[in-house]
Amino acid sequence: MEEFHKVRRLPPYVFEQVNRLKASARARGADIIDLGMGNPDLPTPTAIVDKLCEVVRDPRTHRYSSSRGIPGLRRAQASYYARRFGVKLDPDTQVVATLGSKEGFANMAQAITAPGDVVLCPNPTYPIHAFGFIMSGGVIRSLPAEPDENFIPALERGMRHSIPKPLALILNYPSNPTALVASLDFYKDVVAFAKKHEIIILSDLAYAEIYFDGAPPPSVLEVPGAMDVTVEFTSMSKTFSMPGWRMGFAVGNERLIAALTRVKSYLDYGAFTPIQVAATAALNGDGSDIAEVRDVYHKRRDVMVDTFSRAGWNVPAPAATMFAWAPIPEPFRKLGSLEFSKLLIEKADVAVAPGIGFGEYGDDYVRIALVENEHRIRQAARNIKRFLTTEAGATDNVVPLTVRR
Repeated sequence: MEEFHKVRRLPPYVFEQVNRLKASARARGADIIDLGMGNPDLPTPTAIVDKLCEVVRDPRTHRYSSSRGIPGLRRAQASYYARRFGVKLDPDTQVVATLGSKEGFANMAQAITAPGDVVLCPNPTYPIHAFGFIMSGGVIRSLPAEPDENFIPALERGMRHSIPKPLALILNYPSNPTALVASLDFYKDVVAFAKKHEIIILSDLAYAEIYFDGAPPPSVLEVPGAMDVTVEFTSMSKTFSMPGWRMGFAVGNERLIAALTRVKSYLDYGAFTPIQVAATAALNGDGSDIAEVRDVYHKRRDVMVDTFSRAGWNVPAPAATMFAWAPIPEPFRKLGSLEFSKLLIEKADVAVAPGIGFGEYGDDYVRIALVENEHRIRQAARNIKRFLTTEAGATDNVVPLTVRR
């Protein structure tokens, strides 16, 4: 039977091919070191779990919750933005709780996109940034991912050559997968451009607290006037090691927040109330939980960069996020990222995420997630060293995916 229209618009999920190979290897008894999926392995801080357990015993919290987030949670998020970024938010009109930033992006796309609307999106980028809009009937025009002097000229070309005029621009810094970080000056230029051309900015700031070098990453909402055109998405998944709790936020322009809130009101009743109360306690904390998480990823990053380099794979040190964006070693680059990722599982018992899964311009890279402890990262480096030593001359026997019949 023919696939449904929206399903036809989605490409094959390349990560699933890696996941199947990983599962098959484990079924055979292989000890796969999984640096692929960005699924934090750190436990949620005890105080947050204790608050959940306390609240869940109250049967009044077992009823339907609030789709837009309970008032205390929205106030806590507004307070966090005031402390961290110096940005003032009205919790009643400029903050809405989401089921993670991924759900927020997808439902914002549903709220604002008409069939054929053009959205400017970095490539490579996290898949929902593009496919949330594709599933909503939009069209993606790719931009370079680097927040450098070439970005505004690329925006200008996008405006000139897109029909209809682009509806929105997606930003994601610190970036998943590239780990690039944007400056406040960069955001000032982008906001000026967006206001001049009357387009919306949708900023994914999920990794704002996972940084290692230099100043903390800024929010685009720190730019004067950004609130007129911007909604920003954050998540508690990485910041507080709460990925399975599915708690995030959209904040910013009142009209856009109202549109998202209205769509969500038809789709969900919000997160379980005890989760929202526990998230409120986390946001109102002293920041020590965030610092501990950051320190763990910082140490893992340093171990990974050092040991992988000594194994023969020079991986640039990411300045932020829980990922490294690693160029495929030269002898294997012709294979592409999917086939190289498969080889790593088969020959080195190491799983990574193929860069092609984040966009066509990611195919010379793989994403390495810092979701294993330091001992396991060192073990991965030993496996990779053995793999690079023995397999570098054998790639002629591997047929790249692009030429298979």
